[in-house]
Amino acid sequence: MTDALVLLAALLVDALVGEWPARVHPVVWMGHVIRAVERLAPGGRTGAFLWGLGMAVGLPLAWAGLAWGTLQMPLVAPLVALFWLGSAFALRVLGEAGLGVATPLAQGDLTGARAGLRSLCSRDPSTLDEHQLAAGAVESLAENLSDSFVAPIFWWLVAGVPGAVAYRVINTLDAMIGYHGRYEWLGKASARLDDLANLVPARLTAVLLLAAGAAGRADTRGGLRTLLRDRQHTESPNAGWPMAVIAGLLGIALEKPGHYVLGAEGRAPTAADVARAWALCRVGAMVWAVAALLLTAAA
Repeated sequence: MTDALVLLAALLVDALVGEWPARVHPVVWMGHVIRAVERLAPGGRTGAFLWGLGMAVGLPLAWAGLAWGTLQMPLVAPLVALFWLGSAFALRVLGEAGLGVATPLAQGDLTGARAGLRSLCSRDPSTLDEHQLAAGAVESLAENLSDSFVAPIFWWLVAGVPGAVAYRVINTLDAMIGYHGRYEWLGKASARLDDLANLVPARLTAVLLLAAGAAGRADTRGGLRTLLRDRQHTESPNAGWPMAVIAGLLGIALEKPGHYVLGAEGRAPTAADVARAWALCRVGAMVWAVAALLLTAAA
């Protein structure tokens, strides 16, 4: 029961307060450590790949070990667990970021919407029009529901606090070095490990969004149809699952020019669709939170 209370407390803290202050936030410190280790990486493909492999394996294990060690203090262990678990997911911040695009977009403020989108994804928004900004926000809400909420709690259920912390390191590594270009070889192992870590959570997120769509009277048939047809259109083996579902649920087309189109038969998304997407994500998150609490209490 203690574990269920820790999860409930972490969910309440996230809903009412948000994230821990940056100076003590574990994810901020993870980023500092990753950047410091990255600077020591050797040049050349082989050297960079091996160094990146060491980072992908060693850093999650080190942080999980640190979390496990701090949990060995019996009198304060529940508070320590709350601290770590509360830093592993960020639903409130995700919603604020989504509305940070939807609100200015609804007011015709493209500059404000572009600034808001920068906090949601790494895509350059400087040349995006109204519909492309809305599409980027909807995609990011769906994908980050998995990365920022469903997956951390999933790995907490599997391996406790160390599992949630290890996942957060893996996901942070992928966000910082797991992409093409400069980090092609250094980040390759981190990107593949992140794909593996999100294999189940991304598919679970798609199911949760379908459930949210059914509860909210969205087009669940369209969501399922688009999921089955378009889920593999993205480069990531996981991102297409929640993104395709939400495109079908909302009846919109989500396109990244030159890369993919999800729900091609749908209309162009608007600011209202960003708000509707967040509403679906919030309901899906609530379903997952209740399920996780029940599973934890039963265990």
